[in-house]
Amino acid sequence: MIKRPRVGLAAIAIQEGKVLLGKRKGLIGDATWAPPGGHLEYGESVDACAARELLEETGLVAKKMVQGPYTNDLIAPKNHHYITLFVIIPEFEGEVERREPQKCLGWEWFSLDALPSPLMTPFATFMETHSSLLMYELL
Repeated sequence: MIKRPRVGLAAIAIQEGKVLLGKRKGLIGDATWAPPGGHLEYGESVDACAARELLEETGLVAKKMVQGPYTNDLIAPKNHHYITLFVIIPEFEGEVERREPQKCLGWEWFSLDALPSPLMTPFATFMETHSSLLMYELL
């Protein structure tokens, strides 16, 4: 079997200087904190994927989306290779719900200067290299 990278997507909802993160449970990124996200489906646009994942996982409806950078990571412990696309969502409607309890222990809002630990690898990489993009969107 040939191993190939997968394309993931993280939908970073921001509100009042805070980002929405969930504590993951399951195969990839278990017990780490990450924004809503998942896999880009065949034929799906980046914005459509971000809106779908945000709605499926949190019940929030994206109103404005800004496509951001990507990261290229191996995620421990099994070294799953992911190219993760990041979409910043500064405007949305609805109230946060835990819609996929089998994948997430719960959602919380965190200030950028007080993020929980550990972060899921792609989001940690994003914060190390591109966190200034979130500061710009928070202005």
